Amino acid sequence: MRVKNSFMWATTLASLMAIAALPARAAPATLTMVVCSPGSPGSTDEAQPRMDAFAAALSSKAATPITVVYDPSDDGGVTRLKTAGLGLVSLPFFLQHEQALGLHPRLQVVAKGRPALDRWSLVVAKGRVKAASDLAGFSIATSVAFSPSFVRGPLFGGFGALPASAKLTRSTAVLSALRRAANGNPVAVVLDGAQDAQLASLPFASKLEVIARSAPLPTALVVTVGDRTPDAAWSKLERALLGLSSDRAAASVLDAIQLTGFAALDAKTVDAARKAFAEAAP
Repeated sequence: MRVKNSFMWATTLASLMAIAALPARAAPATLTMVVCSPGSPGSTDEAQPRMDAFAAALSSKAATPITVVYDPSDDGGVTRLKTAGLGLVSLPFFLQHEQALGLHPRLQVVAKGRPALDRWSLVVAKGRVKAASDLAGFSIATSVAFSPSFVRGPLFGGFGALPASAKLTRSTAVLSALRRAANGNPVAVVLDGAQDAQLASLPFASKLEVIARSAPLPTALVVTVGDRTPDAAWSKLERALLGLSSDRAAASVLDAIQLTGFAALDAKTVDAARKAFAEAAP
């Protein structure tokens, strides 16, 4: 009996030692998503509670820990994305920094109340501009002035080459810029689809006109950065993002950040925008 018990103890001890020698299972790595749409309102601190709610919904759906941070500036977004694995970025930001940051477009973002592909417009005083050359000396007010090639290429390249003397000025004060244009100042205003939809409701709308509209374009894109998001991790995230809008609790989180959901990438449209951007680059 003593020999048997000694054998059992030795066997148990050996088993425990073997288990202890096994490598510990690592906790899932946390992925970071940077949300950046330069020109959009709000600060990082103001937006963080909604980003946290979005991160919680996405983490639950994907069964992967994810943090989400918002940065409203072009430079800030670039800095954060240099160490992040994911981004939710506006189309002009994507085209401006695609090569330098190694951004890979994955999904389209669908803004609340807007189509998956939306149009931008260029507005001036009624009857003042007939051709792109008439914009010489104009100030073009836009929230995307950080990307001149986006304005001159994908947005309004079809209208004609904007004169070199037409200066892009960064402005998020759309209403005051439109009022200056309506008063006869040499001002043109770039509107996104949601802003264009409200143009007719302005009391001075009859003094303004849209002289150019872009082709339908995605408002924003979900991107991966370099090779920091493994394919297996992205597959889970893709399914989770596409499924958020059908989840009642998650849908309310999307609504709080002015999104309806996410859609499959329209690669041809993105390629066309990329080509127009490159052709407009200095």
